[in-house]
Amino acid sequence: MEDRQQRFGGSGPVRAGQGFDADRLEVWMQGHVPGFAGPIAIEQFKGGQSNPTYKILTAGRGYVLRRKPPGALLKGAHAVEREYRVIRALGDAGFPVARAFALCEDEGVIGTPFYVMELVEGRIFWDSTLPGLSVADRPAYFDAMNATIAQLHGFDPAGIGLGDYGKAGNYFERQIGRWSRQYREDEAAGRLDDMDMLAEWLPANIPPGDETRIVHGDFRADNMIWHATEPRILAVLDWELSTLGHPLADFTYHLMMYHLPPHIIGGFKGADLATLGIPAEADYVAAYRRRTGRDGIADLSFYLAFNMFRFAAIIHGIKGRMVRGTAASPDAATLVETLPELAALARAMAERKD
Repeated sequence: MEDRQQRFGGSGPVRAGQGFDADRLEVWMQGHVPGFAGPIAIEQFKGGQSNPTYKILTAGRGYVLRRKPPGALLKGAHAVEREYRVIRALGDAGFPVARAFALCEDEGVIGTPFYVMELVEGRIFWDSTLPGLSVADRPAYFDAMNATIAQLHGFDPAGIGLGDYGKAGNYFERQIGRWSRQYREDEAAGRLDDMDMLAEWLPANIPPGDETRIVHGDFRADNMIWHATEPRILAVLDWELSTLGHPLADFTYHLMMYHLPPHIIGGFKGADLATLGIPAEADYVAAYRRRTGRDGIADLSFYLAFNMFRFAAIIHGIKGRMVRGTAASPDAATLVETLPELAALARAMAERKD
């Protein structure tokens, strides 16, 4: 969508209230980033709203800086230290992420903790149908996304130093409990019959079996940088929601693109997939199964309903903040308008017979 490209793509001047002392940063980078040489120029990316993200330019190369936002923060929120840790570990393991150079936990440098990573130049698709590609080329790009999330789920967390990156086991029970609690306790946002039903149905229908892998939490087309001309992912971005969790939760969050309309996080429900060159959902699932050694994925409807409920609960929280006058994003109202539709889609998915 051109609108999303204009709103979130590229960089520009640093926004009011989010600037910092460039001289202090330059001194710190001189001592902590290999090969760095100033002076620097600073721009701010339009995306990366939760953790402000900046382009740091020198005569020789570019860098990216992600920081905690200034001001009072909820405990555990905006944990750039966790982002740095997972990017560093995955990069060392051969997964496509930006190279992480250094972490600074000293608030005296720019006012909040931050980390610096390489600036990866490439292509970002803000629309999940991957516009601008030919019908013949598009399948290879979808296959690259499929291969990349399968690669992520193939890592043994302990084997790459991330065994304590989150809690292991009972992922769905813990997540459903968390989001149900937040939904029920936010009285300002009101209640929806579909959400009430899901909060009862989901914990009673968790599929058997348990797995623990590194999960991204927001794996979708606009969170990756592609090679300029090839169906190759150079870097997966935005690891803020990453943790240890069930890989099928992560994969089916990604799979929601098949079940949501374009105005809800860029889905393509209702699109003519064959005409676009987008693989059928069953083929996409089968490719992930082959890559991860699964005979099948039973209870697919549960996993999709769970992800829709989780996302609806997040939007419900945004609605509560709007009612209380604390929602900062200008897009909050537009997102909140989708809540009843998303909750209804989640309920329909729960009631679907696979």
